[in-house]
Amino acid sequence: MLLYTHPRCLDHKLQPRHPESPERLRAILRHLERSTLLQSMQMREPNPVSRDRLEKVHDPAFLDALAERLPDEGLVAIDPDTYMCPATLEAAAYAAGAVVDAVKAVLADEEKRAFCAVRPPGHHAEYDAAMGFCFYNNVAIGAVTALEDPRIERVAILDFDVHQGNGTIDIFKDRPEVLVCSSFQAPFYPNRHMAVERPNVVNTRLGAGCTSEAFRQAIEADWLPALEAHRPQLVLISAGFDAHRLDPLAELNLDESDYRWITRRIAEVANECAAGRVVSTLEGGYDLDALARSVGAHLEALLAS
Repeated sequence: MLLYTHPRCLDHKLQPRHPESPERLRAILRHLERSTLLQSMQMREPNPVSRDRLEKVHDPAFLDALAERLPDEGLVAIDPDTYMCPATLEAAAYAAGAVVDAVKAVLADEEKRAFCAVRPPGHHAEYDAAMGFCFYNNVAIGAVTALEDPRIERVAILDFDVHQGNGTIDIFKDRPEVLVCSSFQAPFYPNRHMAVERPNVVNTRLGAGCTSEAFRQAIEADWLPALEAHRPQLVLISAGFDAHRLDPLAELNLDESDYRWITRRIAEVANECAAGRVVSTLEGGYDLDALARSVGAHLEALLAS
């Protein structure tokens, strides 16, 4: 299994106590080292994403506007929660580049599975808008990279972050070759694209206080039939871990066992119709200990399935 990460992802630094901090990556990597999971993974540093690849999922005018607002020092607010520092866009380029490189490696049969331990996250970034701590839509860029391969006609993006993957839905809502399944607390941030009705978009709404049993029943009822019908040739995961019961930004009651369970179900689908190919990338998760343990459970399941 491949593990993509880059030290420049740590240089995206925000206000003290901002939940999307470099400590998220440090906590994950420390946990992987202590658990010996790293011994089963091949670490790689990604290349930064290219501008032409960004333009496959984002408006060029939006990319120009982001670059123009990048500060020489200090922070610039994109919205009340989303800020740029001088290193932000370089960090975002490596985060998106990690998913591109992981997709290419998996499709080249270097390994069947890859995880991208990167930040800033990406699934809230829409075609022409940055929001929700996100600037470039990492998983979307990975999906269009996969579809450039003549062998790949259908992909699936599975998003179990506690917040809806509104950016991913915005980008792919009219592209039936990409199935997007997103489970999320509702009503909840970002409150966008929740009414999108398309055959290739599955919105799984979870009420505050949702239990493990209710979560698993919803995934089996909503996602599994859609995946069986779509039969993706590559599975991408927007792996957010902020539905954990300890996470400070949400109100669901999942734990590591649920992330292990859903990862196994995803791997079963990939084994059946995608030659086992899975590329996962980090999205949310803001309690450091819960995040690290949950990522560990996710990777253990990917390695074992």
